[in-house]
Amino acid sequence: MAEGDGASRSLMLVLHDIAPETWPDYQPFVQAVDEMGGVPMTWLVVPDFHHRNPLAHSPAFCRLLERRLAQGDELALHGFFHADDGPSPRSLGEYFMRRLYTHEGEFYALDQAQALQRLEDGLALFERQGWPVAGFVAPAWLMSQGTRQALCQLPLRYTSTPQHLYRLPDFRAFTAPGLVWSAGSAWRRGVSRMVCDWQRRRWREAQTLRLGLHPVDMRHRSSRNYWLAALDHLLLQGREPLTKSAWLDRQVLA
Repeated sequence: MAEGDGASRSLMLVLHDIAPETWPDYQPFVQAVDEMGGVPMTWLVVPDFHHRNPLAHSPAFCRLLERRLAQGDELALHGFFHADDGPSPRSLGEYFMRRLYTHEGEFYALDQAQALQRLEDGLALFERQGWPVAGFVAPAWLMSQGTRQALCQLPLRYTSTPQHLYRLPDFRAFTAPGLVWSAGSAWRRGVSRMVCDWQRRRWREAQTLRLGLHPVDMRHRSSRNYWLAALDHLLLQGREPLTKSAWLDRQVLA
């Protein structure tokens, strides 16, 4: 059963798909958030985004992430390649999830050994950089049973899905509803605005809200401005901005 308590209300600002390639998309938004002051962010870092962005080849970007850590932000592991490069789908259901719903569900079809190897490779990169890491978020939030089994073998503290954070290794669930846009086309942006407005009303009294941003959101004025306005509105309502780790710590201690 998912848990939550009556503590003060909060929000979590989460930047997905962090890589050298996506930083130019995010930079103006991050600058605008920094100008608000006192809003820590959780950055979901991809070690080698789409097999073409190895962090080891981008020392300047790694130094930027180190500065974000020094400012109080959090870095979490977000897959390894953020691309589904597994064998072809073997069923209609698998085809829908891996070819129609998304091409980026990297951990959707991995067995335990395959998932464990990629997770260990990602954690090794964080260790070489000297970056603390508490969380793993699967690309598109899609995790196979093998991935879940692998996560229980590692020193990570949490993972998440669109509506919950899970404490590891026992997968204790905490309710943490998330807002997200599908901003790839004009009609999708229009629908996303309506859905997120409805969800914000529905979850007005929720203990916490997660704002899950993606690089494509930053490429369109309507979606980028929506996130800035939503963040500002939630802060004015008195919600406290927290990283995922900080929020989970409070739930565990409550």
